Amino acid sequence: MFAIGPIAFTAPALLLGLLALPVLWFLLRAVPPAPIRRRFPGVVLLLGLEDEENEADKTPWWLLLLRMLAIAALIIAFAGPVLNADDEIASSDPLLVVMDGTWADARDWSRRVDRVDGLLAEAGRAGRTASVVVLTDLPPDGVTFQAAAQTRQRLAALEPEPFGPTQDDVNVWAGTLDGSFETAWVSDGVAWPWRDDLLSALEARGAVRVFETGQPIIGLRPAVFEDGVVRVSAFRLAAGLPYDMTVNAHGLDPAGIPRTLSTARMVFAPSETTSEVEIALPPELRNRVTRFEIAGLRSAAAVSLTDDALRRREVALISATDDREGLALLTPTHYLEQALTESADLIDGTLSDVLLANPDVIVLADVASVESEADALLEWVQNGGLLVRFAGPRLAASDISRTEQDPLLPVRLRAGGRSVGGAMSWGEPKALRPFGADSPFFGLTVPEEVTVTAQVMAQPDPTLSERTIASLSDGTPLVTRKREGAGQIVLFHVTANAEWASLPLSVLYVQMLDRLAISSRSALPSVEDLTGTVWLPDEVLDAFGTVEDAGLQTGVPGETLAEAAVGPELRPGLYAGEERRIAINVVGPETAFLAAQWPANVPVEGMQGVEEQSLKSWFLNAAIIALLIDVVASLWLGGRLSGFARRAAVGLLAATFVAAPEVQAQTQERFAVAATNEVVLAHVITGDAQVDRVADAGLRGLSEVLFRRTSIEPAEPVAVDLEMDELSFFPFLYWPVTEDQPLPSSEAYAKLNRYLRSGGMILFDTRDANVAGLGTTSVLGRKLQQLARPLDIPPLEPVPSDHVLTRTFYLLQDFPGRHAGADVWVEAAPADAELADGMPFRNLNDNVTPVVIGGNDWASAWATDAQRNRMFPVGRGFAGERQRELSYRFGVNLIMHVLTGNYKSDQVHVPALLDRLGQ
Repeated sequence: MFAIGPIAFTAPALLLGLLALPVLWFLLRAVPPAPIRRRFPGVVLLLGLEDEENEADKTPWWLLLLRMLAIAALIIAFAGPVLNADDEIASSDPLLVVMDGTWADARDWSRRVDRVDGLLAEAGRAGRTASVVVLTDLPPDGVTFQAAAQTRQRLAALEPEPFGPTQDDVNVWAGTLDGSFETAWVSDGVAWPWRDDLLSALEARGAVRVFETGQPIIGLRPAVFEDGVVRVSAFRLAAGLPYDMTVNAHGLDPAGIPRTLSTARMVFAPSETTSEVEIALPPELRNRVTRFEIAGLRSAAAVSLTDDALRRREVALISATDDREGLALLTPTHYLEQALTESADLIDGTLSDVLLANPDVIVLADVASVESEADALLEWVQNGGLLVRFAGPRLAASDISRTEQDPLLPVRLRAGGRSVGGAMSWGEPKALRPFGADSPFFGLTVPEEVTVTAQVMAQPDPTLSERTIASLSDGTPLVTRKREGAGQIVLFHVTANAEWASLPLSVLYVQMLDRLAISSRSALPSVEDLTGTVWLPDEVLDAFGTVEDAGLQTGVPGETLAEAAVGPELRPGLYAGEERRIAINVVGPETAFLAAQWPANVPVEGMQGVEEQSLKSWFLNAAIIALLIDVVASLWLGGRLSGFARRAAVGLLAATFVAAPEVQAQTQERFAVAATNEVVLAHVITGDAQVDRVADAGLRGLSEVLFRRTSIEPAEPVAVDLEMDELSFFPFLYWPVTEDQPLPSSEAYAKLNRYLRSGGMILFDTRDANVAGLGTTSVLGRKLQQLARPLDIPPLEPVPSDHVLTRTFYLLQDFPGRHAGADVWVEAAPADAELADGMPFRNLNDNVTPVVIGGNDWASAWATDAQRNRMFPVGRGFAGERQRELSYRFGVNLIMHVLTGNYKSDQVHVPALLDRLGQ
């Protein structure tokens, strides 16, 4: 690439045409002279005479100069002038762009994509092939180089991940590299352990340039509750200038609305890489906190999710005897207090007082009867409370739950207790049997020294085996449990102290309390604690620190969860077990990152590149304007302009300076007026002429049905170019998916996301009768995923039978098009959706689902030609016409849903709908 100052040329050989300008000077200087008109009566005598010496008049110098400038502008325009061109990569070898694609990239991901786009643009002008590889999503088949223009189309679909690549994955991919190429490495600035090995592999193939941002990389460690305050600490990769930031504590207020519950200011001193802040929160607010995050920093490392470790449970300990001085070790609740003091908030008082405080857990240590509070206690359990009871002499001597099971006990009990070891027994103390796979204690190691000398026995019952979650070596129950409403009741068949068993003296005691969610330790449970358990993701974090619903992600084994190695198999988020939740964050309590250090021979540049600007259109416009002026001037000098013609030519010339902007403005204005005067259905231009024609015909047929059957009177449908047209004019977009349609640009995706957030709806149609392409390996399914990945789409689910889309105008349960049977996907209802007066009406706050995804080819079923004839057959005979009618009804319901939202879910209409359903 040849450059003159800041201007470079993509085809510099064409500049040699400037050398021909002197020759053109002589060829272009002649102009026909204007005729001289004289009135003379004897002019007839001159007819037939010819002047043997003809000499053309000389072209004025200013006109000749104008012609030279016009031709020079044309030559320069076709030479491809570019202002601020990036010509540092001067090789003709392929260009490999490597992006780390981790959470550290997310804070300025758009700038990184823009930088990569500039590198690919320069490679395209140089005729080089290129490839982009994101290390968190490595291609299995190595590097595939293709035209830079095609590679640029993939940029909009690239996204970072909330984890870093593993050493093994990077090493395997580096082993597939072959051939020579140059590398532009867009680094996240973190010293990952695989970085040096990958750099060596890339340098063996060609030169390497590194691009890094100067912004600090900050991580937020998990919050810790100590000494009555919440301690939040953060780190940065390298010391530098003082850095001031705000840490927000987010959670739900008493009304269930997400809010910022508290804020704190955190400051990094110039020489420090760590900082800490203390936040004093009352227990009520502390238990509501769901996450801490650094304000204004979009990164998964800047968000720290909280779990049961911060939400210390309120536990009430109630025993049947008073503590006696000097006998603390013999009190029923002593060992419970020792096990729970550091991990729970203990509540004292009578049972009636405790119930008013509504604790999370109530522990009854050898309490036989609670007759006066029995109903209130049972109601508390049914509302989600955990009642834990321990046996003892009083419970063994009572007649509670003998003939009939007591509602506050999980099983019936035999009269008296059982002594299995000791001075008055012939037997030996019993050990514990290993915990079964269906027990919440599964995976815990049973110490050999834990033995039981006495217990209360359970009556044989058909439900006894399923309610036993721990037993002795002889099979008798040690711990039983039953569900009661939203809560549960647990009975330890031994005492809470060491009177009947050595269990309270062992670490197993604390582990069992932890598994029952009576306590919650601040540290992540060990592998031993979680062995044999499966944890389902409840919420997950993306690379930008946004909390998302986990959807249908699979469960994670407890062993993997205990290792807390964030990666594709364990995404950062909140994982729920049977009785507790564990937060996995990008930054753990002991996580440490260092700043990347690059060798001296590797050039490191900033992320902010100089924006390139093509000057070709400017020079072409200048040449065209100069030639227009030349035409007018030549006509004027030739005497062919006079009076009205002269004024018209001058006006036409002046209009050329403003015609293009005015025409464009008028076109946009007409487009806006046509789209807003009436309801207009629109479809996305795919580039496939046949598919676009069918989409237009389908929306025209649907518009006719809407006009005839409803109060909606749509105008003619409009084809929308995502790159050029404004989308906010249209309430509905039909987007047929084709195999070869190009990906929209990043600007178009930003426009689409604004459209979805402002209430618009997009109907994606793969037209292949597939399950909307979700989770499939079909070509159209992969294309749909590729098109939709950059969009801000909420979690989806198949249309429920109670969804408002099934009754906005017609009562429907199926949504066929030309094909039938495939599921249709809409926005999933929130987990806390309520019923309205017993009717299954979801409370979606009048929001319209932003996307509907299916593959039933609705446009073909709706399509009509100019004579309003059906364009495509649907099914066979009467059944086919019935299917077409249902497809029209689905289209009517869809547009009514777009325009009215959840109007039909208004409780005012419940009686009318009930009457109609009853008919």
